[in-house]
This record gives sequence, structure tokens and C-alpha cells, in this order.
Amino acid sequence: MSDECFSFETKLLHNRHKFDVTTGGVSVPIQHASTFHQSSFDKYGKYDYSRSLNPTREALEEQIAELEGGVRGFAFASGMAAISTAFLLLSKGDHVVITEDVYGGTFRIVTQVLSRFGIEHTFVDMTNLQAVKDAIQPNTKVFYVETPSNPLLKVTDIEAISQLAKAHNAYTFVDNTFLTPALQKPLELGADVVLHSATKFLSGHSDVVAGLAVVKDEELGNQLAFLQNSFGAVLGVQDAWLVMRGLKTLSVRLEQSVTNASKLANYLKDHPLVKNVYYPGLSDHPQYELQKKQAKSAGAVLSFELESEELTKFFVENVKIPVFAVSLGAVESILSYPAKMSHGAMPKNEREKRGISNSLLRLSVGLEHVDDLIADFSNALSNAIAVVK
Repeated sequence: MSDECFSFETKLLHNRHKFDVTTGGVSVPIQHASTFHQSSFDKYGKYDYSRSLNPTREALEEQIAELEGGVRGFAFASGMAAISTAFLLLSKGDHVVITEDVYGGTFRIVTQVLSRFGIEHTFVDMTNLQAVKDAIQPNTKVFYVETPSNPLLKVTDIEAISQLAKAHNAYTFVDNTFLTPALQKPLELGADVVLHSATKFLSGHSDVVAGLAVVKDEELGNQLAFLQNSFGAVLGVQDAWLVMRGLKTLSVRLEQSVTNASKLANYLKDHPLVKNVYYPGLSDHPQYELQKKQAKSAGAVLSFELESEELTKFFVENVKIPVFAVSLGAVESILSYPAKMSHGAMPKNEREKRGISNSLLRLSVGLEHVDDLIADFSNALSNAIAVVK
């Protein structure tokens, strides 16, 4: 039986890096060397300097490429390092069409950094294909998709956007952080570059900061490799090893987190103090059918809006189980406040325009017993409304 026949779950554990060919050790060796001795004056070996290539980082890059169904993977110092390096494929005068409720860090680099170098952008609701078409300009070179989006969990039709991009000789970038290749395969739907904050579900333990990118075209891979080496924001070997360790349990972690998220979303949807719940696994979500079509599930992240900012504050102060923090995708549930955390870089008027209110909370559901989570949320909401009254 060839490796190609293995299921995704098996490939997480059984790949060409399942053991070290030199020692038989069942773990990828951590190669700390910054430079490598060359035995010949005229011919150099595969490795020369660790910014350019390191065997530990290379193992992770090969694994994520295989899992995403791409030809080449790249590991970076953070998710934003991966995104920023991918944007370096653009040149002065180019234009980006981008998801409107995108992660705050991505919003920041597009509006405050790329714009300084003459790269233009248009934010658009990518759930509206006509609006996307209307945003296209002769110099459009990238369609940047985040699906489900952060933090409103809007779902974009990756295949439809990719077809539009190809018709205009442009690339499609997809941030796949929320779902990972365990649940969604953007390259199979026509995307050119898949991006990850591997800090999140891929590593899954709130103990590493990392970014990944995967491409499905060799020439595009060569261009991104050149940029990775030139820009130099590469992932360190200790962090690469931590991501690989996290990948081994990705499927089982996601399975439990998704189950918990679905139950919690349904609980919140029926709670009288909750104004809105944003989760593509709910049947009344506008893109519910699309999500089922292009992904295996709705993922483990949801957002919900309470009736007021005051109620939201008291709820956060009374809830016990979730960590109240930046980030998502860990074994523990993480409750975030987008207005001041993930989207703090976005001006208030831009947040409000997108529906990111001061009473919106984002929840990454972890591996706790879901009954404990529901009881905790119920108690916190009751305490909050009692205090507010």
C-alpha cells in the first residue's frame, strides 16, 4: 500500500519523516546548525545556511505540502510573516481584491504597508460574487480570501473566486487557518497559495508562533522560495519541531473541538441574552450549504454578539473556563474580544462598517467537556444580566 493511498489521518503520522533514517528515532531531529560544512571547493551540498534551508524546517514544509495537496511548502516565523512574504509576489501598481472582514493584522499590512509601496486594494464582501466582479480592476493581481472569515465567519466560494482570478490572470490566496487541511483543501478548489497561522490549530497548544504557506505550482513555488530566502522571516527549528508534534494530533483535536463548537453554537443561538451567533454550522447561516459543499465541517470557531458592551464586559469577567486572550485553535477554549484584540488594528469606523461591534466576542472551542462549557456560559450570562440590571 503506497503512502498516497493513506487517509489524511494516517498521513499525519505516517509520512517520509515518521522516523530518522540515520538512527531510527521516531521523531524528526532538531538541527540547530546555522551553517553547514562544504566538502568540495566546486560543489556544495543541499544545505549551506539555515535561512536558505534547514533539514528540520524542511521536514515541516514537506509535511504541510503533502497535507494540503501542494507541490511545495514554506515555514515562516509567524502567520503574518507568511502572509507578508506571499504579498511580496506583487509589484508597485498592482491591485488586491480582499475579504472585507479580514484578520486585523492582514488589514494592517494591506492598508498601512503595501499602500506605501504603491500596491492598491479594495475590500469587498466576498460572499457577493457580483460585488467581487465589480471590484476587479485591470491591475488586479491577487484575490485574497479568508474563509470562514475572521471574526464574522462569512463563507466565500473558493472555487468561484479562483475561476474569476484565473480569468483575469491573477492569483488566489486563501487563509486556511480556521479549518486547516483536515477540513478544507483550497488548492483542490483552484487556489494558488494557501496560508496558515500555524500558531493556531496546526500546532494547537498555545506554545508556538509560526506561519505556513503552500503552493500547487512549481514555478510559483520557486518564486516564493526566492522571497522566503530574501526576506528571511523563516521559522526556527525548535518551533518547527513543535508544529510537527502538534500536527500528529490535529484530526482528533479538531473532531472534538468541532463537536463542542456545534453544541455550544446551538446553545447560544437559543439563549435570550444572545443577539447573534455567527457559525457556518448553523442551518440558518447564509452560507450553510456552501460550507457543507467545500469543507468537511464548519470548524471550531464561532462568534456571538450580546445585547450591549456593558453586558459583554460582565460576561467576560464572570466566565471561568475559557482563557480570555488573543489567538485561537488551542486545546483550551479561548475567548477573544475582536474590537480590542484581533481587530484592534482596524479603526473603529472600519470595524463598525463590517459589523464588528463592541459587543462581539469570538470563541475558539477547545477540548473541555461541552456540558461544562455550557454550564459555565449559562452561569456567566445569568450573573452578567443580574449585575447589568
